[in-house]
Parts: sequence; structure tokens; C-alpha cells
Amino acid sequence: MATRDLAQSVIVLTGASSGFGKGAALEFARAGAKVVLAARRDDLLDELANECSAEGGDALACATDVSKKEQVERLCATALETFGRIDVWINNAGVGAIGRFERVPLEVHQQVIATNLYGTIYGSYFAYRQFLAQGNGVLINIASELGFGTVPYYSSYAAAKHGVVGFTDSLRQEVKQNRLEAVHICTIMPTAHDTPFFDHVANYTGHEVTPPKPLHDPQRVVDAIVRIARDPDDEEIVGADGVAKLLANVMPGVSEKMGARQMRKTQMEKSPPTSDSPGAVRAPMRKGTEVSAGRRN
Repeated sequence: MATRDLAQSVIVLTGASSGFGKGAALEFARAGAKVVLAARRDDLLDELANECSAEGGDALACATDVSKKEQVERLCATALETFGRIDVWINNAGVGAIGRFERVPLEVHQQVIATNLYGTIYGSYFAYRQFLAQGNGVLINIASELGFGTVPYYSSYAAAKHGVVGFTDSLRQEVKQNRLEAVHICTIMPTAHDTPFFDHVANYTGHEVTPPKPLHDPQRVVDAIVRIARDPDDEEIVGADGVAKLLANVMPGVSEKMGARQMRKTQMEKSPPTSDSPGAVRAPMRKGTEVSAGRRN
């Protein structure tokens, strides 16, 4: 496939109200794309649509909870009714919960799986069927370094992201087996980046959330999303420490022990105490509206 000219391309992007999604939306708008913005926070989507228009793109806001199949189906239908096709679909929406497995309420674990894994499957299903109908398209699923590794206290999030990686790999194999050369299935696996994710995470540790280090510039993931939309690649890990963790799989016992010890020390021992919080897992929150959370400063 030749490198795609993003000008006039129709791009559906979930999780667009902050973080990687918001950053990618603005970059796509600057390239002249038609961007369909999806997230739960409809007021922020309207603001972002105006920003995208000011940057030269054509933007449409569509409030969507990706854990609801009917809402994802409506998102796809809205994009097609408005623009007539979908060139790129990016499943980026995600939530997390941190805490001892038994302390995190079961309904919070369920919602983490529903948003991160089912939301990705729903988006992929409707996008993929459209790609088959039109003969081409690029699907980009945003996973995580926890899609191939683990740390303690992120059990349902790690389970969901492992599911995203496995699901996307399987679908990619299917596409290649059927020689669908104009359909591309891509995975991006970021390490820890300075987005509002840690503002939104449900926290049942009894301590203030302490993001892991190093914490990277989210623009690196934004650039990867835009680059793969232009020139599809099967998968990409964003963050050198993620590559190191992947290589550490040759010594999984040592790697797991060191990672678990470090996570316990920083999150469960050194971090100041605080009360439990459901974060944005089951309902959106106003906090955390930018691409970066400013923690690296």
C-alpha cells in the first residue's frame, strides 16, 4: 500500500476527549482529514471539533460510550451517513483500575474489560465489515505495554490489554490468510506516557496514584498513530523501556519479580495515603482534558 495522503481521509477516533486521542485528532485536522470524534464527554468533543475546524480539518463530534455496542454501531453509521466511507478507524478509548484485585469492586473490573476489550472488539467489528465492503481500510487498536507484560495491581487492565493484543494479532492473521492486501490491522503498544490516564484511573490502593517511571511525552504516541494511519505497520511499541520489557521475556521470572517489587515500593509503600476513588471508569469526569497531564514538569 502506498503511503496514504491524509487530506480528505475519513478517520474515526475513539477516546478523543483527551490524551492520545485529542492529540491525534488535532494532527489529523492539520493534515486536512475528516475526523469523527468519539468519547463520552460530549461537551469536550464539541470544543475539540471547533479546534479541529480551526486547524483546517472537517470534524464531527459523536458522543459514544464504546462499552455499549449500540452506541458504537451508531458511531459507524453516523460516519458513513456524513462522509460516505471510513478510511481509518482508531480504537483508542480506555480506562484503568489500580489496587489489590480483591479490593477493586467487581463491577469496576467488569467495566474496565467492557471499555478496553469489548469496546475495541465492537469498533473493530463495525469498521472491519465496512472495510470489506469498500475493499480497503486501516484499523489501529491502541493496546499497552501491559498487553505483553504485567505488573501487580492492574489485573483487569492487563487482562483487557492482553486481550486487545491477542484479538488484533488473530484478526491480522485472518486478513493475511485471505490476501486482503488493502486492509490493514495494526497495534500500537505504548509504555507509560504523561496523559490524563492517571487522573482518570479508578484507585483502590489506599494511596495517591504514582505513575511509573519513566513517563514519556504523549506526542510520541500521537506521532505513531498518525504515521501508521499514513503508512500501516503491523505493530509498534512506543517507548524504549517497552522494548526492554519485551526482551525481558527471555527471563520472565526475574523480570516479573523486579517489576512487582518496584511497583509495590512506589505505589503501595512510598505514595501518600488517600481515599478510594472510582475515577472515570463507570462515568466520565471533568478532570484531565488535555493531551498531556503535565506530570513530567
